[in-house]
Amino acid sequence: MCGIVAYIGPGEAYPVLIKGLKRLEYRGYDSAGIALMNGTMNIYKQQGKVADLENYLTDKPVNGNIGMGHTRWATHGVPNNVNAHPHLSQSGDLAVIHNGIIENYATLKEGMVLRGHTFESDTDTEVLIHLIEDVMQHTNLSLQDAVRAALKQVVGAYAIVIMSKNHPEHLIAARKGSPLVVGIGNSKGEYYLASDATPIIEYTRQVIYLNDGEIAVIENSELTVKNIENQIQVPYIHELEMNLEQLEKGGYPHFMLKEIYEQPKSILDSFRGRIDPATGEIHMRSIYEYEEKLRNIKRLMLIGCGTSWHAGLVGEYLFEEYARIPVEVEYASEFRYRDPVIYGDDLIIAISQSGETADTLAAMELAKQKGATVFGVCNVVGSSIPRLSHAGAYTHAGPEIGVASTKAFTAQVTVLALMAIAVAKIKGTMRNDRIRQLMLELESIPAKVEKALLLNDQILEISERFKDARNFLYLGRGYNFPVALEGALKLKEISYIHAEGYPAAEMKHGPIALIDEEMPVVVIATNSAHYEKVISNIQEVKARKGQIIAVVTEGDTKVKEIADYVIEVPETEESLSPLINTIPLQLLSYHIAVMRGCNVDQPRNLAKSVTVE
Repeated sequence: MCGIVAYIGPGEAYPVLIKGLKRLEYRGYDSAGIALMNGTMNIYKQQGKVADLENYLTDKPVNGNIGMGHTRWATHGVPNNVNAHPHLSQSGDLAVIHNGIIENYATLKEGMVLRGHTFESDTDTEVLIHLIEDVMQHTNLSLQDAVRAALKQVVGAYAIVIMSKNHPEHLIAARKGSPLVVGIGNSKGEYYLASDATPIIEYTRQVIYLNDGEIAVIENSELTVKNIENQIQVPYIHELEMNLEQLEKGGYPHFMLKEIYEQPKSILDSFRGRIDPATGEIHMRSIYEYEEKLRNIKRLMLIGCGTSWHAGLVGEYLFEEYARIPVEVEYASEFRYRDPVIYGDDLIIAISQSGETADTLAAMELAKQKGATVFGVCNVVGSSIPRLSHAGAYTHAGPEIGVASTKAFTAQVTVLALMAIAVAKIKGTMRNDRIRQLMLELESIPAKVEKALLLNDQILEISERFKDARNFLYLGRGYNFPVALEGALKLKEISYIHAEGYPAAEMKHGPIALIDEEMPVVVIATNSAHYEKVISNIQEVKARKGQIIAVVTEGDTKVKEIADYVIEVPETEESLSPLINTIPLQLLSYHIAVMRGCNVDQPRNLAKSVTVE
């Protein structure tokens, strides 16, 4: 949720921190703050966005070679200056920034209040830094040993960075459940710390992804990584593959629009090199490493949250049609709390854009404890989900900065389609000529998405007509029921219009009561086995004077006769149609939100990477 960035080295810390916080703002934007060391420790905090902090600092001293910054998504305590990070210890000698939740903070706080501690904020984070200092005072441990001892008392998730007035030559960082990256600079003693690689790619490509329970100590120009038991670890240095241009808007007014328009490339990159239509071969090493397991699989469970859950719903249709495997799709947030029945021969596929979704990680851990095989479908190399998985596949969508996910959804569906085809091939449930046909059609999808993007001007006009609507209903059947859910989610996320997605046939079982002349109803009515049924659903809406916005296949004539607005998209295989049909719904949400004056890249109350439960 929150974003963390820190620097130590020969250069000035402030430019690294403020630029890094801007790149991390998609993780939270309730408040922001920095700490800088220059003989003394200066802390500046401001409610609002990073720009508000930057304006506040215009006339403040911001020099120093060591510093850390934080942009907050509030969990404990309302967004204000006091609750903003960094937080100080009782004496003011220690400062901390934190991403995560300390679940037992109330109990810890009670004990420290009895020992004379006073607290300024309502946050769990302030309790943590008080605890670390309390341990130091009562044990005579060094700072790094006190951090280790204090963290053993903590229940919850954290990525933290700590500075000390009395130890101005070093930084201490630790993680459990929340991501933390260490960047190795070009100069001796130069290091960067961040929640992800986006703030540091400008300065280094060499990074270390801290594992759960690891503590990084940067002292006297040297980096040491230990586990919580004080055992030295030998970290693996990764080479970053992203580039700086991917993190800029590239002339687009918003990251979300840029990422919508990147989908022809992100879909292509997600299957490039993985399929051979001439032979019907799929090149996915992780699939064939588990070939025997997949040949005998009896049940598949797909888990995810939000948009990733919707991609999982599409995956359910894909795996059941192609591979003839029974599939369950689970909200990761509910999975481990209902004592699910998991067998050792089950396959679990965890889907996440960030690879750090706390609920999904917890569900994976439970599945592994039960003996199931766990695959990951993820967009971020080196993140926690691929490292926790037995195997899996990256989506190769590139960095997604807009909080409302767009290209990640279509990339996830693309990879799930590849996996479903691969399993079908292993199990022998699909003829090879049919496999080659699907591969050829998948190769045509990027060009068809390009064509769908040409509908932007038409969708702009429809958006103008419905920008003031108070409610939307989205309807779809089969493969496009999840697309209806995803379209509704995009609209409510960024425009704050109430929207619901339903299977079209379910409208009669309740939602039809809402329909009147003021109700826009988006119906996905492209060619499918359900086409005639969907037309009947449209007629039911029109009989109640609802306003129909229909997404149809190019050349459609039947829906045109009854719909108020028709958006024609290129024809494709029904099983691949979500890759195309979601495009106009993303554009519709985007334009309506912009017309309503909403911040589409940073919608209220949301954050990109949900690293707390």
